[in-house]
Amino acid sequence: MTIDRPRGAHIPAAPLPEGVVAVPVALGQRAYDVLIGAGLLARAADLIDSRVGPAKCVIVTDENVAKRHLAPLEAALERLGRHARTEILPPGETTKSFGALARLCERILETGLERGGLVVALGGGVIGDLTGFAASIVRRGVGFVQIPTTLLAQVDSSVGGKTGINTPQGKNLIGTFHQPRLVLADTALLATLPAREFRSGYVEAAKYGLLGDAAFFGWLEQNHKAVLAHDAAALAKVVGTSVAGKAAIVARDETETGDRMLLNLGHTFGHALEAWAGYSERLLHGEAVAIGICLAFRLCQELGLTDEATVQRVVTHLAAVGLPTRIAEIPGGAAPEADTLVRIMGQDKKVRDGTLTFILVRGIGQAFVSRDIAVETVHAFLTRALGAQRA
Repeated sequence: MTIDRPRGAHIPAAPLPEGVVAVPVALGQRAYDVLIGAGLLARAADLIDSRVGPAKCVIVTDENVAKRHLAPLEAALERLGRHARTEILPPGETTKSFGALARLCERILETGLERGGLVVALGGGVIGDLTGFAASIVRRGVGFVQIPTTLLAQVDSSVGGKTGINTPQGKNLIGTFHQPRLVLADTALLATLPAREFRSGYVEAAKYGLLGDAAFFGWLEQNHKAVLAHDAAALAKVVGTSVAGKAAIVARDETETGDRMLLNLGHTFGHALEAWAGYSERLLHGEAVAIGICLAFRLCQELGLTDEATVQRVVTHLAAVGLPTRIAEIPGGAAPEADTLVRIMGQDKKVRDGTLTFILVRGIGQAFVSRDIAVETVHAFLTRALGAQRA
C-alpha cells in the first residue's frame, strides 16, 4: 500500500505492510506519517530506515515498557547497525522533570549522536514528551521517532510535536514544539496495558468525538465494549479516527494559537487536578481529563450553552467505561479547595493577559474556544461543585 502525502524533505514513501494504514500530518517540509497497525514494533527498524533514512538511534524507554517491548526493537536496530544506546527511565509523571531532562540530554551527547541521528521514544506520553523535548534541544535539534505503547499516546500525545516537562507550578509548562519524523502506532502493544491505563487513554479518543465529531462519539457509545476488549478492528477505528482528527487540527494550527486549543477540552480542569494530586498514581492523566471534561460540560450547562441531557450523556458514557466523573471519586483523602484549583489554573499555558482560556461546548461535537470566562465565574462554579460533592 502506498500513500499520497506531502513529500517535503522525506524519502519517498515505501509500500506499507498489509493491514497498516498511514495518516499524514501535513506540515510542509516537516510533514510525516503516523503508521497504524498491528506488528509494527517488529518492523520498526526497517520502517525507520525506509521512511526516515539510515541513522544511528538512541532508544529512550521506561522500566515497565523495557521489560515487555525493548528487546525486539534493540535487536532489529542492532541487525542494521543502527543502535547507539538505550536509556531506561523510571515510569510515571515525576520523570517529566528538569533533572531527568538534564540527565537524558547528557546521555544522548555521550553517545556522540550527530544531528543526523535519531532519538526513538518507546513508551507512553511521559516518555514521548520528555524524549521529544531532549531531541529538540540536543545539538539545537535532532530528529526523533515516536513508538507509542499506550492508548493515550497512540491517539493523542505522540502526534503533533508538543514536548515538555512538569514543574510545581503546573503540567507541561516548560517545553517546545518539535515534530517527530515518524510515528509507529502498533496497536498490538496495547494488549499489555493494565486496564486502568487503557481506560485512561480512552478518554482522549472520546475527546475527539466531543470536540468535533459527534458521529464518532455515537460510535464509541455503541462500541466501547469492543474497544475495551481489545477488538482489533475497533482499536484500529479508534486510533485511526483520533489521529486523523488531530492531524487535521495540527496542520491548521501547529503552535496552538487557534484551533489547536480545542484539543484541550477538559484539560484546564484536568491539569489543575493532576498538579493538586502531585502527578502521582493517585490520579492518572486520563482520569483527570475525564473529570475535567465532565466539569467543562457542567460549567457549560450553568452558562446556558448546553442542556442537562447532553451533560448526562457524556457523564454516563465515561462512567460506563470505568472512568471517574467527579472530583469526589479521586481516592486518598480530602478534596481540593476551589482556591487551590483556580490558583493552579492561573499558571495554565493558555492564560492570556491574566484571563483563563476555556474550551466550551454547545453540544456534543460542538466545541469552541472562549477567553471571556471570568476567574470569579470559575471559582464560584468550583465552589458549588465541590460543595455538592461533599454534601
